[in-house]
Amino acid sequence: MFISSPERPRAVLLLGHGAGGGVDAPDLEALTRLSRDRTAVLRFEQPWRTAGKRVAPAPARLDLGWQAARAYVREQFADLPLFLGGRSAGARVACRSVVADAPDEVAGVIALSFPLHPPGRPESSRAAELLGPGCPVLVIQGERDPFGTPTEIATTVADAPHHSMVAVPGCAHEFKPAKRGPLDPDGVADLLVTSVREFLDDLLRGRE
Repeated sequence: MFISSPERPRAVLLLGHGAGGGVDAPDLEALTRLSRDRTAVLRFEQPWRTAGKRVAPAPARLDLGWQAARAYVREQFADLPLFLGGRSAGARVACRSVVADAPDEVAGVIALSFPLHPPGRPESSRAAELLGPGCPVLVIQGERDPFGTPTEIATTVADAPHHSMVAVPGCAHEFKPAKRGPLDPDGVADLLVTSVREFLDDLLRGRE
């Protein structure tokens, strides 16, 4: 567990990584800046990753690993509003966790690059996972993401009252800026942090 926490946090954000990378992904690292806003940011590295394996296991195994992270958060940050999130496969785990483990405990979900479907296979939709949480969900999606464009995400969540989306211009699944895109890496990081900060602020307003 990689922890970035202020002395007196007002909330806790637990993040999971994707199937092709770890907690050092630039978007996950960028969100550690939220600790300056009194949010404890915890990045959980799945057991398969710490064991040095290159291929992520099946979803059920990922969910099992996530349960250990959830248990840690319950113990260390029991009295704080809890937000779950992650990038790609980690976003799927977070959404499933709300439904299976904590429908009444989670204040919101941050889904970075949610893989709505495998590239080129829109018929294999994971919309049910994205729509599963009964809490507010913020989806941040690259404009050129082959796993689901912002238009596809927007259509999927159109009738979901608690879901919102932010598109990242010029970026694909990894949020890597295009060579001639409108944003450089710092601009992408700023957009991610600002979007999540506003999401948290809206939900935490009135709790303090």
